[in-house]
Amino acid sequence: MPERPKKLTKEEIDSKLTSGWSFDEKVNAIVKEFTKLSFSNAAEFIGKIAPIANEQDHHPDLLLHDYKKVKVMLSTHDAGGITSNDFKLAKAIDEI
Repeated sequence: MPERPKKLTKEEIDSKLTSGWSFDEKVNAIVKEFTKLSFSNAAEFIGKIAPIANEQDHHPDLLLHDYKKVKVMLSTHDAGGITSNDFKLAKAIDEI
């Protein structure tokens, strides 16, 4: 059985934040908003996130709003906070 990821401290989270990601204490997640060219581009972007999230067995909260913006919220629910898994998925999302 794989080892559960370790919840990171606020200092560890802050030291790992890059490229527009921020820590939102209200939702206990690292968050980034992506603005696409259109609603279709935003929906397509979400479609590209899904297989990566499934492959990593780590599923983000996604919000498509203002017709072309996608807010991505990452947290490791079973660890009760942010872990290295969140940063791994954040990096993969940034590479889309």
